[in-house]
Amino acid sequence: MTDTPVTILTMKWGTLYGAREVNNLYRGVARHLSIPHRFVCFTDDTTGIDPGVVTYPLPELKLAQGQTDTRWRKLTLFSKDLFGLSGPALFLDLDLVITGPLDPFFDNTDGAVTMIRDDTLFRPKPLRRINPERDAFLASVGNSSVFHYEIGAHSYVLDNYVADPEDAMRRYEISQQFQSAQLAAKGNLKYWPDGWCVSFKNHCVPRNFASYFADPSLPDGARIVVFAGSPKMSDALYGKGGTWYRRIGNVDWLRKAWEG
Repeated sequence: MTDTPVTILTMKWGTLYGAREVNNLYRGVARHLSIPHRFVCFTDDTTGIDPGVVTYPLPELKLAQGQTDTRWRKLTLFSKDLFGLSGPALFLDLDLVITGPLDPFFDNTDGAVTMIRDDTLFRPKPLRRINPERDAFLASVGNSSVFHYEIGAHSYVLDNYVADPEDAMRRYEISQQFQSAQLAAKGNLKYWPDGWCVSFKNHCVPRNFASYFADPSLPDGARIVVFAGSPKMSDALYGKGGTWYRRIGNVDWLRKAWEG
């Protein structure tokens, strides 16, 4: 690693998340990343965002005339020219909590795109084995909540989507499936070690009725808590989002990690 700053990227659009989420993520990165870095947010509204955050407009998806579906806009991170940014970058969704050192996320990436293996965030799904081919594909999908890449080095991901977005959406349910398939086809898909990025629901909350006898806790070695499925971060931070068979309990440690 050189002294050249690395880049942390995030995106915010619409009203689901606001400046508070951007600012808390920015400060969480500052607490847990010791190497020189810049924090960049692509957004349609800069109101209230900390002055230390570098802001840019949302990258254009550049769909053909008449195509207006921008749900897969996160793929614009793979633009060949991303506002002149370059070098290694770590993308972080806004709905996650940093709980441990981030420096290792910039080690030994070898030019590939490194993601969370999506299956590690969920409980096993035995019925998927009915379709072995589909099961094998889903087992290979990377979750794009946390991924490392070299800016501009994998522009084929975006180019292949823009070439035929309707076909992409017909073949893949969500953008991270398409992204994973494109990267894997070129041998450019890798995964974080198990346990670095954990699911709040499946790794922190005791399973089923055991949740009534113990509060959620952080697994040893976890660096980032993500919120796959329900409850969402906005609920979990305040002990909400439980069900009749799953209590959330006290999460002071999680809220402290988020708020700093």
